[in-house]
Amino acid sequence: MAKYEELPIPIFSTLEPVYGEGSQLEEAKLRFDHLGAKFLQVFGHPPDVFARSPGRVNLIGEHIDYEGYSVLPMAIRQDTIVAIRKQRVGEDQKSLRIANVSDKYPMCTYSADPDQEVDLKNHKWGHYFICGYKGFYECVKLKGLDIGEPVGLDVLVDGIVPTGSGLSSSAAFVCSSTIAIMAALGSNFSKKELAQLTCECERHIGTQSGGMDQAISVMAKSGFAELIDFNPIRATDVQLPAGGTFVIAHSLAESQKAVTAATNYNNRVVECRLAAIILGIKLGMKPQEAITKVQTLSDVEVVCVSFANSHGSSDPVVAVKELLKEEPYNAEDIEKITEEKLSTVFGHSPTSLDVLKAAKHFKLYQRASHVYSEAKRVHAFKDTVSSNLSDEDKLKKLGDLMNASHYSCSVLYECSCPELEELVKICRENGALGARLTGAGWGGCAVALVKENIVPQFIINLKESFYQSRIDKELIGKNDLGLYLFASKPSSGAAIFKF
Repeated sequence: MAKYEELPIPIFSTLEPVYGEGSQLEEAKLRFDHLGAKFLQVFGHPPDVFARSPGRVNLIGEHIDYEGYSVLPMAIRQDTIVAIRKQRVGEDQKSLRIANVSDKYPMCTYSADPDQEVDLKNHKWGHYFICGYKGFYECVKLKGLDIGEPVGLDVLVDGIVPTGSGLSSSAAFVCSSTIAIMAALGSNFSKKELAQLTCECERHIGTQSGGMDQAISVMAKSGFAELIDFNPIRATDVQLPAGGTFVIAHSLAESQKAVTAATNYNNRVVECRLAAIILGIKLGMKPQEAITKVQTLSDVEVVCVSFANSHGSSDPVVAVKELLKEEPYNAEDIEKITEEKLSTVFGHSPTSLDVLKAAKHFKLYQRASHVYSEAKRVHAFKDTVSSNLSDEDKLKKLGDLMNASHYSCSVLYECSCPELEELVKICRENGALGARLTGAGWGGCAVALVKENIVPQFIINLKESFYQSRIDKELIGKNDLGLYLFASKPSSGAAIFKF
């Protein structure tokens, strides 16, 4: 029997297997009906097929997936749906027309050429679809499949994952787009292949991804969080203890991941690699060997643990504390150790070169300390869930791990912001067992672990303490609060619908 990650994306003829019953199903039916009617209105034809992929909330394990470490997210009910139709003989067949149900996003038109370059200086929302389009054709070529000449596509998108929220709206969009393209052109890859493919896609818009967002969006199962491992990608079901619920709350500070990549997200990727290279050199590797072989902190974990063992510990953070200085490094400091210009070390990566132009210094001690300690917290979280503790004690311990994670993200990784700090504090003051930022940070959402029996009051308290002043200032509409503050159980993953 094939492993779960080796199965293809499921194809359904009804919505119930994905959306269940009750209000969530009724809401989904309305969305799909509206999407189909709008597609007919915009393009003059009904769509061939629909694809959906959910957003996610990361429960623990922030900024470590791109360092090769396991993470522990769950899918949420908010998703992106893509309706698609392959243009027929006699029609345009040379262009990709990408429209959105929201008037906020104007139609984008691109060539049907999969080798086209994406104009990164002119950021458009449709670029995320092109990521999936280019990635699909790269995968087809790699697999040696013959799907004929590229043809035009008509596409309509309906996304309800809040943008800039840290809930992976971009991954939901890229995954649903890639799956829709795949379905429209008559292919079906495995969940594992799609997770790898869609992770790689993001390089086309200038961001670097570790793969968590794509993996959970594609592989999620209803009722379970997932421990996502990399190299190879696989998902392990995590049954959360009874009596607890996760509440997701938007800080209303929007994280512009693609726009601020050089100073925020991609900057941390570069800092982590530099920390790993220097640790490798300090622990006996020749500089050129370290530059060539060391890409992530997980690549030098074994030698860091060996060093820690000689100091009576098994914690790689011991090596970080002994071998890296707490003060920020400048480029000259690092180049003395690596015996190589940083522009040469990162010469193959345009996004990293952009970081070097923007960065004045590099906090290697802090970034490595966060990554190694956060990686341990992920496994402590998983071990707690499967332990013999009572559900009450499990929930308390999980909350403590989430609080420790937030401290590390805020102080060591510096990916928080004032709004998130305020929101996390209010969550804890109102009874959350644990609360932390989730997603890339620098805005977006917090996730709080709350006892199920206090969830309604908890949400009321957050509305009064955090959101009411923002509603009064008309930053959000009173009727839109449900988009920014909601409780969630683990949702299901990507799917194809043919009605």
